[in-house]
Amino acid sequence: MTNRIFENRRIWRLTRDDFLAAACLIADQEAERAPAAVLGIARGGVRLAEIVAERLGVPAAVVRARHNEPEGIQQAATGRILLDHEHNHDALAALPASCPLLVVDDICGSGATLHAVVDTLTTTVSPSAIRTVVLCRNEGSDYPLDSWGWDVADWVHFPWEPEPECGRIEVLPPFTGLRSRIRPPWTRG
Repeated sequence: MTNRIFENRRIWRLTRDDFLAAACLIADQEAERAPAAVLGIARGGVRLAEIVAERLGVPAAVVRARHNEPEGIQQAATGRILLDHEHNHDALAALPASCPLLVVDDICGSGATLHAVVDTLTTTVSPSAIRTVVLCRNEGSDYPLDSWGWDVADWVHFPWEPEPECGRIEVLPPFTGLRSRIRPPWTRG
């Protein structure tokens, strides 16, 4: 995993309208792939998973994983992921086996959280395929996402988070579409 990049020029703000536009476009993009369920990584991916799953007419599930223990701005990536095994066991037990799954989150910083969640899904649920989609991708990440909305090189403030206490805040550029890496659909991450 690579390190996240912070230019320390600003804190990006994702507006609620752009969040909703991105969520709807993710659902539209993934509809043809027919995932059996959408998994959101708590906390940032929960609302995204709910919206995408509702639009697709499939169940949403929450996987609890934490990379940064403190909640402050620009916390260093440790590479250590804390998985809530008790909660995740129950959530994953409800998923259909051998079906395609969609994993969503608010941001891919280093990729360590997504890597841990995809590994857990692969060993516990054995999905036929896993796709990963996030709202923002840090430019320092080399994690092989399927799609994302924005490339960022600074911290991002999302609509569900408390207001940052300091720093220059700028609104992310208007949402124009999802970026995608090129790979065959529904391959394992």
